[in-house]
Amino acid sequence: MSKKKRIAVLSGGGDCPGINAVIRAVTKRAILELGLEVVGVLDGYEGVIQNRFRRLTYDDVSGILTLGGTILGTSKTANPYRYPVRKKGKLDFVDASATALRNIKKLDIACLVCIGGDGTLGIASGLHDDGVPIVGVPKTIDNDIRGTEITFGFDSAVTIATDGIDRVHTTAQSHHRIMIVEVMGHRAGWIALHSGIAGGGDIILIPEIPYDVEQIARTVRERRKKGRRFSIVVVAEGAKPKGGEVTIRRVVEESSDPVRLGGIGFVLGEQLESATGVATRTVVMGHLQRGGPPTSFDRVLATQLGVAAVEMIKEKRFGKMVGVKGGSLVDVPLEVVAKGPRVVPRNHRLLSAARAVGTHLGD
Repeated sequence: MSKKKRIAVLSGGGDCPGINAVIRAVTKRAILELGLEVVGVLDGYEGVIQNRFRRLTYDDVSGILTLGGTILGTSKTANPYRYPVRKKGKLDFVDASATALRNIKKLDIACLVCIGGDGTLGIASGLHDDGVPIVGVPKTIDNDIRGTEITFGFDSAVTIATDGIDRVHTTAQSHHRIMIVEVMGHRAGWIALHSGIAGGGDIILIPEIPYDVEQIARTVRERRKKGRRFSIVVVAEGAKPKGGEVTIRRVVEESSDPVRLGGIGFVLGEQLESATGVATRTVVMGHLQRGGPPTSFDRVLATQLGVAAVEMIKEKRFGKMVGVKGGSLVDVPLEVVAKGPRVVPRNHRLLSAARAVGTHLGD
């Protein structure tokens, strides 16, 4: 163990259920087993750049296991290497990494624990290259981080999305409608695929398989001929038609990932209603998937990841993220994580399972 007796922890990117469980696990083990002082960075990398920190005591993290969100706050726009600033009303980006590194150095920490997705951990990889001891913890509802089979937050999001799909079944049956449920996932279809199968979706559309509207309409018409007068369509926000592009809800210029997806459910709804003559309604699950308490699975996983992160600090295994492979915890180099999202392979077993039970995948 380093002679330094302090570590810091931050949560970056979008919030999700289970972050507090990781903060709790990291803090409690660091204090109880290693006698370390723990510092919380406020609002992700924003706090690193603006020098905003708070001490985390054992009592501070007691009782937060079940809380959604993050007690430290987070930011989706703060990037030390591309920090947004406005000068005379004009947006510009500056390299604030020297300031960030100086503030981290003043903390005199043995390690910075970064809880986040591929964006947050990509930045962490850069900080590690610049000399900061880093340990990463994979966080995202999208389940799209390279090097790990599962991320905490995913199970909670799938559970919420599945509940939404379950609830639209009754209204779809009553009114003989097409009900479209749009779920999150960014450029990956993991949430749509898992919740769609769990919720009995008749049609599941994911970014990895561009869809054909006419094929979907044909599936709806065939179902109606067989007496199935309603259809449930589960669509990922990043799904797109063959030869087409994703539907963009808005652009956040300040963000390092400025494109915000959304609205594909409404676009598809108008197309299907026109093609089939069947009344169509769209439900967007949106940020409901991020909110509320984590599932028991995510609480357990987040606790395991947090405890493992402290083990990595103890053994000075820096520049790595704790991941899950084959049910075991493994070290994943941050440069692997930084290479981009993990998407659904076209040969994934769940795609085969969905097709085997008659689910249409839009192709």
